[in-house]
Amino acid sequence: MKKLILVGVTMAGLAACATTPQRNAEVEQARGEIDTLSQDPFAQQAAGADLEAARKNLQQAETALQQDQPAAVVDHLAYLAKRHAETGLARAQEARSRQEVARAQEERNKILVDERTREAMNAQAQADAARSQAADSQAQAADSQAQAEAARSQAQATQAQADAARSQAADSQAQLADAQQQLAQTQQQLQDLQTKKTDRGVVATLGDVLFDTGQASLKPGADRSLNRLATFLSGHPDTKIMIEGHTDSRGSDDYNLNLSQRRADAVASALESRGLSADHVQTRGLGKSFPVASNDTPEGRQQNRRVEIVFSDASGNFASGAGSTTQR
Repeated sequence: MKKLILVGVTMAGLAACATTPQRNAEVEQARGEIDTLSQDPFAQQAAGADLEAARKNLQQAETALQQDQPAAVVDHLAYLAKRHAETGLARAQEARSRQEVARAQEERNKILVDERTREAMNAQAQADAARSQAADSQAQAADSQAQAEAARSQAQATQAQADAARSQAADSQAQLADAQQQLAQTQQQLQDLQTKKTDRGVVATLGDVLFDTGQASLKPGADRSLNRLATFLSGHPDTKIMIEGHTDSRGSDDYNLNLSQRRADAVASALESRGLSADHVQTRGLGKSFPVASNDTPEGRQQNRRVEIVFSDASGNFASGAGSTTQR
């Protein structure tokens, strides 16, 4: 009956958590950029593909956030959406600048045509006018020419703005490609580490192959797994880890608790020797208290002899289920 009550309370808690809206600053910022782009009159004309791509990445980021995927994945997807929106805004600005250039050129031509027409009419009507009247006409022509030069200068300035917008669009595309590459690399590294999502956060499990039975000294074969883990953490300097040691049920509680702590400390020391800051590492030994398989078989005991790595989010915070007992 106690177990049934505990299950009911746990399910109710999970349901309550599921109804709580997830918020992410990167997602909110990307949504604002997309709203700005969608309201731009030139968006559909010059940046339709960018707007569609931005909305698609935003939807992926919101889905990842709702599914409680790693913050690094959510932030990268939101970053992609924002970059697509920024590229679209740059394209829209370029189209707007081109239209302004054309309008300025049209205005200049109109000024010139009007002036030539006015000069011809004045010359025909005032062929026998006095020299002073001719001087006045010349002054008007000079003034019109000055206006035409001013229009030309404005057209050149607008063209310069268009060139700057084009350059900004190219920079945005380059940054977008870099962000896509970083996201693919992060996803591949997580796959290589064979991580899984738990109520304690994202967890990677290192098996008994790291240690001899009853020992806490790392075997040479552990280097490959530890190198992968160190490489991932060096590329995500804001991520912290909790190293948890576990044992099978053989031996006393005190012995297993001490052995599991020494194994967790051994993995922490190995990572620190590979450049990981001690401020980013916490360890704790859990002994035989949390088996993942039956201790009645050799295979089950081997699964229970393990070290688990619990990852923090991008802000360095652990899930509520990932407490700690040792800060290195």
